[in-house]
Amino acid sequence: MVALVIQGSMHTGPDCMRLTKAVEAMIAENETRIIFDLGALTHADSAAIGAIVRCLASIKKAGGMLRIVTVQPMIVHSLQLTKVDKLIPIFATVEAAAADLSLPGAGSANSG
Repeated sequence: MVALVIQGSMHTGPDCMRLTKAVEAMIAENETRIIFDLGALTHADSAAIGAIVRCLASIKKAGGMLRIVTVQPMIVHSLQLTKVDKLIPIFATVEAAAADLSLPGAGSANSG
């Protein structure tokens, strides 16, 4: 299990490419239980949300799971507005997300 901290602003282009490449590298190292720690992410455009969903697809294809940790209300709102919160469980802390990933069968219900 690995947590990837994403901070600042994430926009179209290099930011999205960095995220995709980081996830591809994790999968190549057989790290398929991944947490995106968005606690320090201040802004994410639609391309960033799309990149997160594409990462989810890659992780699932590799037999893994993705969880999101976020505390920024604007980011939570964006994830809810785009229904990403229905695809990827969102947690308030990395510890809670890690505990969920450690469960047998790893639950899929959103927790906070």
